[in-house]
Amino acid sequence: MKVLSWKLALLVLCSSMVASSQEITVAAAADLQFVFKEVAGRFEKQTGTSVRMSFGSSGNFFSQIQNGAPFDLFFSADTEYPGKLEAGGLTEPGTLYQYARGKIVLWVPNESGVDVSHGLAALSDSRVKKVAIANPAHAPYGRAAVAALKTAGIYEKISEKLVFGENISQAANFVASGNADAGIIALSLAISPTMKSKGRYTLIPVESYPPLNQAGVVVKASQKKEAAKCFMEFLKSPEIVELMQQYGFELPGSAGEQPKTSNRKNGSQGKADTPKQCLCCKNP
Repeated sequence: MKVLSWKLALLVLCSSMVASSQEITVAAAADLQFVFKEVAGRFEKQTGTSVRMSFGSSGNFFSQIQNGAPFDLFFSADTEYPGKLEAGGLTEPGTLYQYARGKIVLWVPNESGVDVSHGLAALSDSRVKKVAIANPAHAPYGRAAVAALKTAGIYEKISEKLVFGENISQAANFVASGNADAGIIALSLAISPTMKSKGRYTLIPVESYPPLNQAGVVVKASQKKEAAKCFMEFLKSPEIVELMQQYGFELPGSAGEQPKTSNRKNGSQGKADTPKQCLCCKNP
């Protein structure tokens, strides 16, 4: 009943605001590659509004949006980049939303003899010549990997083994294709349809790296703000929250805490309000 009620609310809100022929363009962190394709498909089916997805590193998208790239929404792998855009007046006020918390894992191909049950210490194995991570210069998952290695006390020992992917998806491709012997990648990629049968992984303790709280915003320069806001509201729906959890994401904050939205009136963040009616869905 709750899902049905949500869909009815979406129908009421979006039907008066969004033309079904519209297309919105979404810039999304690479760890969202698989789950957001499903999200976009469901959104298109329910609203008639098509979604064009671009996946890459959060830092690169941040720079592109600063330079006027025509994205309607930006979903980062952290809260820092969207927060900077908001502070710079480049986002639609009140739309910054912490939608998920990501996790990192140590992943090796099935044919590897490395025992991942030893955690990051396994990277000291002489059979591990190259370790793929996302580039920490502009990828939050890369920074999380470096932090975890330092916490484990092995960063200096294995730093010469590191190879950088442009984003976390490319880092995953490096190890999945055999161009690296192991990788520190997003859980969402490790359990994705294309990787879950190709290797094995172990979770890296979340206390060993800064929380990967992930946030999205509606870009102020968007010419399709109402449709973009509808997509943001759709992401908050129970069915999409459940889908995100199936891909290994958690709600940000402590256990049981709901995702947060910005509140620019008082300059603070609080628990998400009861989702607004979104008028974008044509099919309840």
